[in-house]
Amino acid sequence: MLELLHEVVPAATVVALLVNPTSRILTESISKDVEAAARILQPKLRMLPASTEREIDDSFATAAERGISALAIAPDVFFYSRSEQLAALAVRYALPAISPYHPFAVAGGLMSYGTNIRNLSRLVGIYTGRVLNGENPGDLPVQQTMKVELTVNLKAAKALGISIPLPLSGRADEVIE
Repeated sequence: MLELLHEVVPAATVVALLVNPTSRILTESISKDVEAAARILQPKLRMLPASTEREIDDSFATAAERGISALAIAPDVFFYSRSEQLAALAVRYALPAISPYHPFAVAGGLMSYGTNIRNLSRLVGIYTGRVLNGENPGDLPVQQTMKVELTVNLKAAKALGISIPLPLSGRADEVIE
């Protein structure tokens, strides 16, 4: 996600990662990956913690106060359920942002890049069916969805004064106009 933000906002010098501190293990894992990408891409990276709706609001206000140029939203079920709130705040604060969840881009956020939730739900359903049909869960292979989807919201880009590079929009699975 940080690389995609860098493609769209190459002049971003300070980028934030919105994390849920109550999801400690996930936050630590994602933070390490984003920190590694930041070392390569060179923006300063700031962590913005939020585990309530109010803290999400406060994080965006903090981002504006600290001159944050762009925002990546860490994967977390709490953030998925707040996609509309996150998109509305990104619009309000004119903050280029990317989320791992498609509903964020549909709600007005700049981009989403992540797992297709419908495909993931299908895999869960297949596993559940196998267990309910008597298979031992310990005998089932570990699987993960391999398909990630990129959605670019050109309306959001225009409102932010950002030009989406043609190669990026060409790679997108969905372009919202």
